Amino acid sequence: MPAPSHTHAQKASNARQDMSVVLVTGSYDHEIRFWEAWSGICSRTIARSGESGQQVNRLAISPDKRLLAAAIHKKVNIYEIASTANEHLVTFEGHTMNVTAVSFHSEGKWLVTGSEDGTIRIWDLRNSSLHRIYDNGAPVNDVVIHPNQGELISCDQAGSIKQWDLSDNICSHELTPAADVPIRSVTLASDGSCLVAGNNRGQCYVWRINDEHTGLPRFQAVTRFLAHAKYLTRCLLSPDARYLATCSADTTVKIWAIHGNYEFRHDKTLIGHQRWVWDCAFSADSAYLVTASSDHTARLWEMSSGETVRQYNGHHKGSPPLFTATLIYLREFF
Repeated sequence: MPAPSHTHAQKASNARQDMSVVLVTGSYDHEIRFWEAWSGICSRTIARSGESGQQVNRLAISPDKRLLAAAIHKKVNIYEIASTANEHLVTFEGHTMNVTAVSFHSEGKWLVTGSEDGTIRIWDLRNSSLHRIYDNGAPVNDVVIHPNQGELISCDQAGSIKQWDLSDNICSHELTPAADVPIRSVTLASDGSCLVAGNNRGQCYVWRINDEHTGLPRFQAVTRFLAHAKYLTRCLLSPDARYLATCSADTTVKIWAIHGNYEFRHDKTLIGHQRWVWDCAFSADSAYLVTASSDHTARLWEMSSGETVRQYNGHHKGSPPLFTATLIYLREFF
């Protein structure tokens, strides 16, 4: 891996002075680790020994950067980020199978989860209770909250993408872009104008999201493209909506530049991981990307150069290694 440049070194020095520059990983080794982004030092480990089968599936950080939500098998634990203790603040239980998605409301009032049990649940963080359940009818692979905070977008194993209206408490729209081919991941532009979904066959589908009062369809299909020839695990739009990152079983991450009229052009391929890449997260300014792989490592990439700036090692190797996926989310970044 290339040595950090003078600029990188300077940022690393600044990062050591600003402990908010932290990323978090979780793994099938049951551990959750906090890392100083630039130094690569693991600053905190939440060890959960003795919890057989309790792998970490997904992580999310609250908008105020105070709480970490960890989807651990069938439950969700809430941890205080500033704490050094292993104990969680609260546990949300109710799902009967793996929790596959977790996301915070913009004001931190509630949390949404999706599960292989076919349900989507909303949990009230103010009184630590279950607020609402939606029956999706098929195992849920991903759920995101629309920026308007009034709608959820989910995708599932049956090949459906659904919009859930939180005011009317119904599924208001359903898309099936490739019949019954499972949709693995969905991502929304930060302004709510665009939806991208990726499926098991590496195909990406893009819709323009129109306001209801325009008279146009809520979801207007604009393009589709083959992102990977193998299984796609995650797709994610950058905060500035200029790029799309796609992760795959082919061990790569591809970056797609978004041009006018929703044209997605392949910009670069990030090469370095040795096994499936499961997850990714952009920095707040869209200048960096963190990725996580079954090779038991996480990598920090500079978007402009496509180079690895830092590699994070420490999660224990599992058996089989294919299922030792590390999931990454950024707490605060540059």
